[in-house]
Amino acid sequence: MTDLSKLPVTVITGFLGSGKTTLIRQLMQNPQGKRLAVLVNEFGDVGVDGEILKSCAIPDCPAENILELSNGCICCTVADDFIPTIEALMALDPRPDHILIETSGLALPKPLLKAFDWPGIRSRITVDGVIALADAEAVADGRFAPNVAAVDAQRAADDSLDHETPLSEVFEDQISCADIVLLTKPDLAGPEGVKKARDIIATEAHRPLPVVEVAEGHVDPRIILGLNAAAEDDIDNRPSHHDGADDHEHDDFESVVIDLPEQADPQALAARIETLARTQNILRVKGYAAVAGKPMRLLVQAVGARVRHQYDRPWTPEEPRRGRMVVIAEHDDVNVDAIRAALLE
Repeated sequence: MTDLSKLPVTVITGFLGSGKTTLIRQLMQNPQGKRLAVLVNEFGDVGVDGEILKSCAIPDCPAENILELSNGCICCTVADDFIPTIEALMALDPRPDHILIETSGLALPKPLLKAFDWPGIRSRITVDGVIALADAEAVADGRFAPNVAAVDAQRAADDSLDHETPLSEVFEDQISCADIVLLTKPDLAGPEGVKKARDIIATEAHRPLPVVEVAEGHVDPRIILGLNAAAEDDIDNRPSHHDGADDHEHDDFESVVIDLPEQADPQALAARIETLARTQNILRVKGYAAVAGKPMRLLVQAVGARVRHQYDRPWTPEEPRRGRMVVIAEHDDVNVDAIRAALLE
């Protein structure tokens, strides 16, 4: 059994746009008496997810309990960033009962688990569980390989070929490291898509994993908190594509930050983002915008060509009314001029 004096941490991982921030918002609103703290690791220079979470802070998870790291993957900056931030959360008064870590959608979870073996924190903290979120529609569509049939044919013809794309490796590593998989957006996938996604996850998992369908982040916290997995002691049972290699890098991906002037029409902005995703093979767009005549900030989230937007909170008097978007793509697909032109046209 895990030493109950250790502070439990839940690592929430998942592919881009799988619903991690939405899940954490729901947990913050329904903590079941637990005092939570949250660490958000962004990919890129703009902390959009941290800002979203701070806007819905409550007494059991106040804004000062929500910290973010946006200058690199936490598992790559252990000594400089991750350990001091975890120690800061552990030193809060009152002490949190549970810490939630939202990883970047591009993060590999296993190197992060290894960070919990750091001498300064190992005796005081434990990984209660790793929760992997998987977008049911995206998994069912096989988007982690550009052309699954062609990849299978190449592999059959030549075993020496590296048939994996960076996206598939991220997805498979997240599933392999998980204690529970949350299958999100099942309504968009439909019954057949959900079944297909479940079959794919079962194939990628190296051990039987519970898979729970979740819509809009609604899940009973008792299902995912209090797993007592002590995942940092179970690393050998969580295989990775990168085991034994010092190649945990994010050079396969690149983020571009675009500042936006005040927008006249939210629908027009959404249409430009959709066109950008289709023409430039963009993986993810997230950020916020100011809309002329509207006192509320427009929050924008896009996964591929699927764009969602909503007004999330009023602009504060000290804030400049300008927008900012983070655009993430695979490194070879990044065309900064085209991205800028599409969003600023």
